[in-house]
Amino acid sequence: MTQEQMLEQIVKQVMASMSSGTAAAAPAGDAKVTDADYPLGEKRPELITSATGIPLKELTLEKVLDGTLKAEDLRINPKTLELQAQVADSVGRDAFGINLRRAAELIAVPDARVLEIYNALRPYRSTKDELEAIADELETKYNAKVSAQLVREAAYIGYKRKRTKEFK
Repeated sequence: MTQEQMLEQIVKQVMASMSSGTAAAAPAGDAKVTDADYPLGEKRPELITSATGIPLKELTLEKVLDGTLKAEDLRINPKTLELQAQVADSVGRDAFGINLRRAAELIAVPDARVLEIYNALRPYRSTKDELEAIADELETKYNAKVSAQLVREAAYIGYKRKRTKEFK
């Protein structure tokens, strides 16, 4: 398979996921969606844009191949995840909705930092204070309140169960 064929296959998969409602979306105003709007790409395409604001109808394979669209144009928009969370909430899948909102928050955090935080959360890798500092960073620097609360809970439980660095 040539590099161009591989790129075409990847773009087709991305475009297919966009059509099924998992693409980057931006609500028009304070749009609220429910399961009746799912998949968003079919039922509410006016809500879907790329992470950089390009409407779904303008996201084409030709534009990827000719270089008009870049990788950042195909990245997920946090607003998409909020819309997906609303769909989850509307069918009683509250935990999934919370996970989608946490994922939306983490988009602002650089990938390398997400991996550092992931490693810090592993047993015996960080002290309770270090984990609390990470939670503060998530909350203040990235406005990731749900994720910060999760890290605080991990710090508390890890310390209580003696799985933080203090007990190594």
